[in-house]
Amino acid sequence: MSSNQNASSASSKILWRIAAITTMGSLGFGYDTGVISGALPFMTLDASQGGLGLTPMTEGLVASSLIFGGAFGALFAGQLSDRYGRLGVLKALAILFALGALGTAVAPDIWTMVITRFILGIAVGGASSTVPVLIAELAAPKHRGRLVCQSELMIVSGQCLAYITSAGLAHLFDSPFIWRYMLAIALVPAVLLYVGMHFVPTSPRWLVSKGRIAEAKTTLAGIRDTQREADRELKEIIAQCNVERHHSGVLGKLNEPWLLKLLAIGIGLGFVIQFTGVNAFMYYTPMILKETGMGTNAALIATIGNGVVSVIATLIGMWVINRMDRRSMLLLGLTVVVLAQIFLGVVLNFIPHSLVQSYLALSGVLVFLFFMQMCIGPVYWLLMSELFPTHARGLMNGISVSVFWIFNAIVAFVFPVLLSVMGGMTFFLFAVVNIGSIIFCTLWLPETKGLTLEEIEQQMKQRFSGRRKWPVADVKAY
Repeated sequence: MSSNQNASSASSKILWRIAAITTMGSLGFGYDTGVISGALPFMTLDASQGGLGLTPMTEGLVASSLIFGGAFGALFAGQLSDRYGRLGVLKALAILFALGALGTAVAPDIWTMVITRFILGIAVGGASSTVPVLIAELAAPKHRGRLVCQSELMIVSGQCLAYITSAGLAHLFDSPFIWRYMLAIALVPAVLLYVGMHFVPTSPRWLVSKGRIAEAKTTLAGIRDTQREADRELKEIIAQCNVERHHSGVLGKLNEPWLLKLLAIGIGLGFVIQFTGVNAFMYYTPMILKETGMGTNAALIATIGNGVVSVIATLIGMWVINRMDRRSMLLLGLTVVVLAQIFLGVVLNFIPHSLVQSYLALSGVLVFLFFMQMCIGPVYWLLMSELFPTHARGLMNGISVSVFWIFNAIVAFVFPVLLSVMGGMTFFLFAVVNIGSIIFCTLWLPETKGLTLEEIEQQMKQRFSGRRKWPVADVKAY
């Protein structure tokens, strides 16, 4: 093996190790969003029976408090990471993860639970906006797709782990207090994240933005295949940062039309991913299947199937993402999602209640989730880490992901209402919305595959600064 191959192998191992550490935040994100579905049935028990005596209203409040905390955390973590660095913010978020997990596990009453779930949401939302950005800023272009997608893999793995853990604990231990142990397990990824962040290098792009050139050079030398590659990338970063020196403050960072257009695309992508209804499928699969007459226990077991399919699909997506361009992958996923939703609408509206209907509905849900998690989820988080310029990446990513969480709350609130009022017609409505998403992505979404972050920034600025009409689907990567 040549010295270049040895260097390439060593740098790849370092990058994958960095991704494994930082995505402990994503694992916590997934576990905390998934575990509540297993804990809520026990929390609705009366306090004398070991629960919190949740009513339907307070149950919704407990479930949604994490989502609203996520919107808050994503917004402010983005700004803080631009100012103080991605590492410092992730260490602080790890502490919030731990405090939130511990607080929810020992909460003596409903309001303590709501407050600690909100704190946990701040950590979850902050991690969702910061982890992909840090990985993207450390990764070389050839590794960036798979490394950032590891964040999505850990999210769905965390959700799957939550479903399996909840079902396993409930089966093994006949205790009304078991929900507290379910919630306490979230401490594990929080501790691993905090300890691990002491072994992760600082983003070279952030270092250059703060004038710490020598440190950036050292960091790049340790995570690139050759010194020549590191030096070339450092020159690109310095040149781009010099152009951006005049930007300061929120308004200063967003004072150019091309930046606002990019931000609109980022927010639009948040709408696209949430209004597929993916989280409604994850939260309410048992409700969907019970509509077909499937028993409660069978429906809960099917929820574990959701988690397993999501993990398998994301693993395949990590392999596919370096072989397809971002736009094609996203459009493929959206097309199959529309077909799956039309299929579900037909099954729930036109096939009588029977075992056949139950299995057809389950197959529709699983096909939906497979293409959602293989094509749409990974591409969303990757684009959120790629599209925005260095000087405003944290801010713009934070705003976009914050709105993403707000869209999450809207869908989570509206979906069960629509299902109770419209029944299976709900899925036809989502299909129509997603046809609109296909049109949006076809017209507006640029391509970023194979480009350095600085090259992406230069192309976005060139495309969106001119007087030409805005729709561009022809930004080409080499």
